[in-house]
Formats: sequence, structure tokens, C-alpha cells
Amino acid sequence: MYGAVSKHSNAGAGLDIVTFGCRLNAYESEVIRSLARDAGLANAVIVNTCAVTAEAERQARQAIRKARRQRPGARIIVTGCAAQIHPQRYAAMAEVDQVLGNAEKLERGAYGATAPLAVTDIQAVRETALHLIEGFEGRAHAFVQVQQGCDHRCTFCIIPYGRGPSRSTPIGVIAEQVRALVANGVREIVLTGVDITDYGKDLPGRPTLGQMVRRVLAAVPELARLRLSSLDPAEIDAELFRLVGEEPRLMPHLHLSLQAGDDLILKRMRRRHSRSQAVEVAARLRALRPGIALGADLIAGFPTESQAMFENTFALVEECGLVYLHVFPFSAREGTPAARMPQLPVAERRARAHRLREAGASALARFLGSRVGTEAGVLVEQGERGRTEHFAPVRLDRAAMSGSVVRAEIVGAGPDALEARVAA
Repeated sequence: MYGAVSKHSNAGAGLDIVTFGCRLNAYESEVIRSLARDAGLANAVIVNTCAVTAEAERQARQAIRKARRQRPGARIIVTGCAAQIHPQRYAAMAEVDQVLGNAEKLERGAYGATAPLAVTDIQAVRETALHLIEGFEGRAHAFVQVQQGCDHRCTFCIIPYGRGPSRSTPIGVIAEQVRALVANGVREIVLTGVDITDYGKDLPGRPTLGQMVRRVLAAVPELARLRLSSLDPAEIDAELFRLVGEEPRLMPHLHLSLQAGDDLILKRMRRRHSRSQAVEVAARLRALRPGIALGADLIAGFPTESQAMFENTFALVEECGLVYLHVFPFSAREGTPAARMPQLPVAERRARAHRLREAGASALARFLGSRVGTEAGVLVEQGERGRTEHFAPVRLDRAAMSGSVVRAEIVGAGPDALEARVAA
């Protein structure tokens, strides 16, 4: 699961979609946009929530209240993981007109209905909702759902209760979606899900993630760039390792779900990898693709984490060569085993998260500096802004067409972005 509490808003024709959380939510928001428009929903705000942290839920509630102040006559619909897990809590908000569960939000009839609460048991869902979308508004790249739900029960994580069991999208459907997006001008695709390294275990023949990726790339040779969302280091299969070393269209940037760097904390989190395995996976990836940029999710201040245990996690940044960090101070989620463990003071969690973020900022600055003097293919996001193959943010010396890939010489590096000159 790729967790975050970032937010973006998209507006058009009176329909606003406010999205919190992971890349899967971003994909689903595009499906929601299409379904809502087909239903004729023209004056509405749909808030697609995240439940990965208490802060994510706080921001969602704040966005709901803001939407009501700014759009007093609009229909406000709340959906996503927080709404699935706590439907009554959101239905009780005076600003909210309707609450939809994670299954219901992807149903065609949901946005023409008026029932104030439509949330069913997500654990009973056994198939992915297959929706083909033509493009992503305002984005140079597009997300494609390959998997949904999670069968694991990490002690800190509430998301399986919001997403249901693991279920995979058939390879043919994935290839069809990728082909349609590429035909509409998308140059870069991100394959996303809740636990994508668990891909295929519920499909005939049990294809692995690596086997699926190879088949999709073969089926859509015109796809220029492919990325993967967060990977569990315990489940990266042999075929995916081979692709890292052999397939240039698979971008040299991977994000690992590490969470911690101390073996006892990993055990208390109920993770399936050890510290040494995390270091070994990172070293193997760097050997297969020299210069690869690695990111990771890390939790600071997990219950019972001593200072020495935290230092083991802190050291992991350098030992694994991590460049992009998503750092979360531990957030106790009601109903999870970790919420019942002895908690660290909030101030200590925040202080440790701050140290990790500082280490991540230093690692990113060093990585960006190492790219000066090289050439990169920059996917233009808007105007003069874009991303390299390594996912490094770039400021170009002149604007280029959004969605295009331009060759550029890296001429400088700041603390959080590269400076580049577009090749003639």
C-alpha cells in the first residue's frame, strides 16, 4: 500500500473531485468523475477520502466543511477508505448529503441515487470493479489499477478494513486499459493497487507481478514509460527483478514499503521482511540497474520503539541508498493491534519523523547533485515543469507541451529539483 495524505482538487462543469491519499484513489477519482458525469451530476463536490493516518481524516473533514462554505448549493458526497470504515461518522456531518462505500463509489447507479448512506461489507467483495478510462484530466501520466485490497494484517494498518481482500485485474484488461490510454496520448503509465506485489494469486495460473508487467509491455509496444507503485520487498518476484535489469521502459525508480529498519519493530508491525532482507533487496536492485532511485515508506515512533530501534531505521536510509522518503509519525488507528500497544509521546514521534525527513532531504539533494552533467528524458507535466526517468523534478529552461517527453541536459541542481536545458 502506497500511503500518503497529499491532496489535489479537480474542477469542471460544476463537478469537483477532491482526492486524498494513494495513487489508487487518484485512479478511482477519474472513474468517479466519469460515472458522475454520466449520471448527470453537475453541481456536486465528491470527497474521496484516505484513512491511513488521523491527519488524513482531519484534512478530509476540513475539506468537507470548506466545500460546504464555498458551494452552499452543491451536493456533497463523501467516499473512500475513511467513509468505508466510519460511514456513520461522515453521515452525521451536517455538510454531507451522501456517503458511498469503496465498492459503491465505482458503481454506475450510485451517482443517480439519493440514499444518504450506501456502504456494504467490503470484506465480501471478491472481484475488482473493471473500468476503462480514456485519460486523466490535468496529468501527464495516468494510473491503471492492477490490484485491489490486501490479505495481510500489519498491526498498524487500517486499510484492509477499507479495501477488502486482495483481488487482481486480469492481464488482458490491464493491457486494454494501457493501450487505450496510450492511444489518447499518455506517455507514462503507473500500475497501482493496494498491495501490487500480491498480484495474481487469485487468477488462473497465478501470474506474478513481474509476469504481468512483461506481458503488458509486450502487448503495448508503443508505451514509452512504465512505473510501479509501492512494492513489498518480501514479495518481489524473480521476473520483476529481471525486468529491472533488462527493460528500459520500466523506469529506474522504485518505491519500497519498508516501514522500519529494526527487526523487533518489524516483527511487532507483523511485516514479512527483516532488516537484512530490505538491505539485500535494495543492493540487488542497484546492481541490476546502476543509478536507480529508490524510495520508501517509513514510520517514526511506532509503539515500543526505543531510541536504539529508531537509530536502526534512521541508518536504513543510507544503507539502502534511499532517495525519496514518505515519512509518517505513527498514527494509532482505532481497531488495529498497534493502537493497543504502549504508545510513545506524540512529540517524540514528530521529532523522530523530522530527523528522518531531514535525512531524506539530504539524500535527495545528493542524488540530484549527482545528475548534473547527464542527459535525461523529461516527461513534461506543465509548462516548464517535469520529471526525469528517475522521478526527479525538473525545471526546464523553456516551456514544452504537457505530456510530451523531451531530451534535456541537466545543468544544475537545487535542494529539491533539477535545472535542465532542452536539447535543440
